[in-house]
Amino acid sequence: MNSTSVRSVIVLGSTGSIGTQTLDIIRQNSAKFKVVGISAGGNNPGLLAQQAIEFQVEYLALANATAAQDVQLALYAQAKQAGYSEGNFTLPKLLVGPQAATELAGIPVDVVMNGITGAVGLMPTVAALKSGGTLALANKESLVIGGTAVTKLASPGQIVPVDSEHSAIAQCLRSGTTSEVRRIVLTASGGPFRGRSKAELAEVTPQQALAHPTWTMGPVVTINSATMMNKGLEVIEAHLLFALDFDQIDVVVHPQSVVHSMVEFVDGSTIAQASPPDMHLPIALGLTWPNRIPDASTACNWQEATSWTFEPLDQETFPAVALAKRAGKLAGTAPAVLNGANEVAVAAFLAGTLGFTEIVEFVAQVLEVHLETNFVSDQSLTIEEVLQAAEWAQLYGQELLESRN
Repeated sequence: MNSTSVRSVIVLGSTGSIGTQTLDIIRQNSAKFKVVGISAGGNNPGLLAQQAIEFQVEYLALANATAAQDVQLALYAQAKQAGYSEGNFTLPKLLVGPQAATELAGIPVDVVMNGITGAVGLMPTVAALKSGGTLALANKESLVIGGTAVTKLASPGQIVPVDSEHSAIAQCLRSGTTSEVRRIVLTASGGPFRGRSKAELAEVTPQQALAHPTWTMGPVVTINSATMMNKGLEVIEAHLLFALDFDQIDVVVHPQSVVHSMVEFVDGSTIAQASPPDMHLPIALGLTWPNRIPDASTACNWQEATSWTFEPLDQETFPAVALAKRAGKLAGTAPAVLNGANEVAVAAFLAGTLGFTEIVEFVAQVLEVHLETNFVSDQSLTIEEVLQAAEWAQLYGQELLESRN
C-alpha cells in the first residue's frame, strides 16, 4: 500500500474486541481506509448504529433478525444526532439473517477483517477468500475447522494472520526462508491458573476463569486461554498458515505476554517479536500487510528495568495442546469436531453444568466417538464435510451433556 492509496475494508464482528480495536486503528488513520461494511450479531444495537453512522458504511450485516428493529431505531437516532435530518448521511443497506456476514464478506474490497468468534466465522472466511481481497484473519476457528478445504481457496499471501502469535511468526519469518526454519515457538501467557495442579482446578468458577491476567478478550476466547485450548487451536492454525509439520511447532509459557512468538532457524539463531500486550499492532498489520502503520501501538520501554520469563508447558494439568496436536495430525474432520465439542463444553462450563477440568475431557470424549464412527480423512475434504462434522459435534455434544446431567 503506498502512502496515497485508500484501502476499502469490511469489518466482521465490529462490536467485539477485535472489531472495535480495528475501528480504533481506522479512526486514527482515516485517510488510509474506507469502511464499506460492518457486521455483528445484534446484541449491542446502539454501538453498531454508532459505528455505522460514524464510518458512513454502505452495508450493515446483522446475524440476529429479531434485533433488526432495534438496530433500525438506533440507526435513526444516531443519524439524527449526527445531522441526518439535514441530509448529511445515507443509511446503510441492511443485510439480515444467519448468512448476512457471509453475504457481506463476499463484496469485493481490499481487506476483510474477520473478527467473528467461533465456527460461525467459517463461511464468511470462505466468501472473503473467493472475493479476492486480503483476509485479515482473527477467526482462527474457521481455519482450524476448514483445514485444507479453506487453504486451497487462498492465493499466496491472501491470508494475513491477526492472532498476535501468528502475526509475530509472520514478522519473524521475514528474516529467512521457510527452508531455513527449524521450528516455531508459540508463546502462551499460561492464563489465570498457571502453576496450579489439576486437583487445584477442580472447583474453578467461570468468574475465576474469565479473569485473564494480561489480555482483555471475549468470554469464549478467555475460557479457551484458561484451559489452553486456545493455544491448541493456534498450533493447528500455525501448521496450516506456515506449512510446517506439527513436530516443528512448540509451545512455551511466557507470563508477561511481551514476546508474542519466535522462529528458530537452522543455524541456531532465534528471532522473536516483542511488544506490549496490545492487539492494535497485529490488527494494524492485518490491515496494511506487509506495511506498517506508524504508532499503531506503544513500544517496549527499554529504560525501565524488567524481566521476561519462559517455562515449559505443564501438559498434565493442561492437556488441551496435546489433544489439539493429535486432532491436527489426524486432519480431515477431526479439528472441526475438536472445535465444535469445545464450543459446547465452554458454553456448558459458563452455564454451570460442566466443571473446568471436565472441558478438555469432554472434548476428548466427543473426538474419540467421532474417530470411531464418522471421521473423514483429509484427501478430498470439502467445506460441506467440515460443516457437517462441526454440526455433528454440536449435536452429539449436547446429547452427551444431557446424558451426563
